[in-house]
Amino acid sequence: MVNDIKAYVARRLLLLIPTLLGVTILIFAVAQLFDPIQRASLYIRDPKQLRDIDEVIEKYGLNQPFYLQYFSWFSQVLQGNFGWSQSLHMQVLDAIVTRFPATLELALYAAPITIFLGIRLGKLSAVKKDTLIDHITRAFAIIGWSLPAFWLGIVLLAFFYGGLGIFAPGRLSPWADVLITTGEFRVYTGLYTIDAILNLNGAVFLDALSHLILPVTTLTIINVALIMRIMRSSMLEQLGKTYIIAARARGLDDKKVIDKHAAKNALIPVITLSGLLTAGMLSGMVITETIFEFKGIGYFAAHAATQLDIPAVLGFALLTGIIFVIANLMVDLLYAYIDPRIRLA
Repeated sequence: MVNDIKAYVARRLLLLIPTLLGVTILIFAVAQLFDPIQRASLYIRDPKQLRDIDEVIEKYGLNQPFYLQYFSWFSQVLQGNFGWSQSLHMQVLDAIVTRFPATLELALYAAPITIFLGIRLGKLSAVKKDTLIDHITRAFAIIGWSLPAFWLGIVLLAFFYGGLGIFAPGRLSPWADVLITTGEFRVYTGLYTIDAILNLNGAVFLDALSHLILPVTTLTIINVALIMRIMRSSMLEQLGKTYIIAARARGLDDKKVIDKHAAKNALIPVITLSGLLTAGMLSGMVITETIFEFKGIGYFAAHAATQLDIPAVLGFALLTGIIFVIANLMVDLLYAYIDPRIRLA
């Protein structure tokens, strides 16, 4: 069994390399839609080079065939040079490193809550089929899935911040930002709730947590509905199968049959969806981050796109592609753990 798992992991890791290469080729191909002057900014490390743009075009062969341009660009990416972001006035890689912790912190709170509630409510709805509980959970799923994220975010912001004066947008209150600027609060990870714990600062922790409540609530309501519906459908399918009916006929404890057998097999399609939702959160939630001024990767990408900042947009696209490829790998490994037949396929 251990050898089967090792062999499966090795195969998946080997497939990861050509997949990532394919992602980079696709992203670079999209960049060819722009003229050489716009693409030249992909190779710039210093804004002073913008004065000698023709020299940059010649140096990196932007008037050469596609495959030569690709190898030139990819070699720069491997060295950590993603180009210069004119909208943010910094290296694209520095911009990503600076803003990714905000998105990561948001995803670390939203994803587990969403997945946990979706699975629990979906299972409950299936077990209590056609009861009042089932009708309520299904209605919640339909409403949640129908609500546009931007509308829900605006309503929550207007009610809680505009009406009650709590749960302000942004990541921190002005007084907490001052602590970071003056150096009184040391930033270790960029995840302010974790940094507050490391600094033993309860006030900053509560402030950072309060700024997370509305965006996390928005993401949870929108996404939990889909997981809940998939879990309910998958659970009902398992409960109707012969092995479950036979187990109940033999007098096995119903809770054990549901939790140990039906729920475990029902999780397989939910794992795929959960992995994709988590990857989507990690790659930046453009609408949610923009509404709540939560300056993560999504906020950065939206700002760059409106400024036609090509290097920044391509850097965001590359990060998104890598996150989704790795997420798919993790989903496959979870599949193999839950269902041994996949390891042997």
